[in-house]
Amino acid sequence: MDTQEARQAPQLHRAAAAALIGTAIEFYDFFIYGTAAALVFGKVFFPELGTVGALLAAFSVYAVAFLARPLGAVVFGHFGDRLGRKVTLVVSLLLMGLSTAAVGVLPGYEAWGWWSPAALVVLRVCQGVGLGGEWGGAALLIAENAPAGRRGRYGAFLQLGPTSGFVLANGVFLVLQLVLDRRAFETWGWRVPFVASLALVAVGLFVRLRITETPLFRAGERRERPPVAEVLRGHWRTVLLGCGAITVGYALFYLTTTYALAYATTGLGVPSTLVLSMLLVGAAGKGVTVWVSARRSDRWGRRRTLQLATGLAVLWSLVLFPLLETVRRPLMFVALAGAMVVLGCLLGPLAAYLPELFPTRVRYTGAALTYNLGGVVGGATTPLIATRLTEAFGTAEPVGWYLAVLGAVALLCLRLLPETRGADLTVPLPDGRRRRAPVLEADPAA
Repeated sequence: MDTQEARQAPQLHRAAAAALIGTAIEFYDFFIYGTAAALVFGKVFFPELGTVGALLAAFSVYAVAFLARPLGAVVFGHFGDRLGRKVTLVVSLLLMGLSTAAVGVLPGYEAWGWWSPAALVVLRVCQGVGLGGEWGGAALLIAENAPAGRRGRYGAFLQLGPTSGFVLANGVFLVLQLVLDRRAFETWGWRVPFVASLALVAVGLFVRLRITETPLFRAGERRERPPVAEVLRGHWRTVLLGCGAITVGYALFYLTTTYALAYATTGLGVPSTLVLSMLLVGAAGKGVTVWVSARRSDRWGRRRTLQLATGLAVLWSLVLFPLLETVRRPLMFVALAGAMVVLGCLLGPLAAYLPELFPTRVRYTGAALTYNLGGVVGGATTPLIATRLTEAFGTAEPVGWYLAVLGAVALLCLRLLPETRGADLTVPLPDGRRRRAPVLEADPAA
C-alpha cells in the first residue's frame, strides 16, 4: 500500500463497508419477494388462477420491479450525478425498506380481492425504483475512492452484498419453514422476513450516514444537460453492449434461485427446504468466486475475466436442468451449486468494470442504467419464458438452450467493449476510451 492509498484507507474502508452492508440489505429486500413468489404468493394473492396461472401471475409481478429498475436508475442517477452519491444512496435504502415492510402487512386476496394484487404491484414498483438507484451509487462509492490498480479488489465488497442478501433471505425462509407447519407459514410466516426489513434498514442508514462524498464527484465537472440525455446521446452504444454483456448473469441467477426453486418444488415434487439448503451452500461458493474473479480482474483485465466466466456459463447452462431433472440429490446439488459458483465468476468484476466505462459527470446514470437494463432482459423475462418453455415441451431442458443463447450474445458484446483495467477515471478521451493510469503492482496476497 503506497502513501496516498494509506491516507485514503479510512474513507475507502468506510465506503466498502457502506456499499457491502447497504447493498446486502437492499438485495435481501428484493430477493425475499422472489422466494415468496416461488413458494406462496400464488396462493395468497392469485388463488383463482390455478397452479400454473398463479405462478405466472406471481412471476409477472416479480418482473414489474425489473421494469421499474431503469426508471430508478434514471431518477437516482440524475440526482446522483447532480447532488452526489451519498444522499441518493440514503434515499434508495429508505424507499426499498419501507416498500418491503409494507408487503409484509399487505392483506391477501381473501381480504381485499383484486385490490390486494394491485397494491402488490405498486409496492413492487417502489422496490424496483429503489434498487435501480442502489447498485450504481454503491459501485461509484467504491470505484471513485479506490486506487486504479485495486479497483476490482475493492469492488468485490460490493458484489458480496447481493450474495449476503441472498443468503440472509433464503436462510430466513428456510428457518421459518423448518419451525412452522405449512398452514402457519402460508398464513403469516412468510410475512416475517418482509417486516424484519425495517430493522436492517436502520443498520444500513447508520452506516451510510457516516460516509463522505467521493473525491472524484467533488472535483468533477457538472453539465446543465440532464445526465440521462448525455448518456443516451453520447454513450448509447456502451449502454447497449454493457446490457447485453451482463444479461446472462441475471438470467442464470434468477433461473437458479427463483425458477428452479418453483420448478423443483411444484414440478418435480422436491421439498422446498432441500432446495433452499442446496442454494445456501451454493451461495457460499458464489461468495468465494466473486472474491477471486474480482481480484483476478485487476491482473487479467475486466473483459478477459468476464469472457472466461461467460464461457463457463454457456457450458453450465446445458447441464443445469438435465441434472436437476434426475431428482437425484447429489446431482441436483451439483447443478444448483455449480450454477452459483459460475455466477460468482460473472459478477465479481462488474463493480469495477461498469463505472470504468463512463465519465464522472454521467457515471452514476450510465452504470446504473446499464446494470438495470440488463436486469430487465435477463431477470424480468427469464422466469416467465422458462415457465412457458417448460409448459410447452414438458421438460426444462430447452430453458438451458435459451440461457446458452444469452451467453453467446454476451460474448459478442464483450468482444465489442473496451478493456478498462487500470483506467484513469478522470481523463476521458474523445472516442470514449480513457488514458491508462499505471497499474499498481499487486501484492503477494492479490
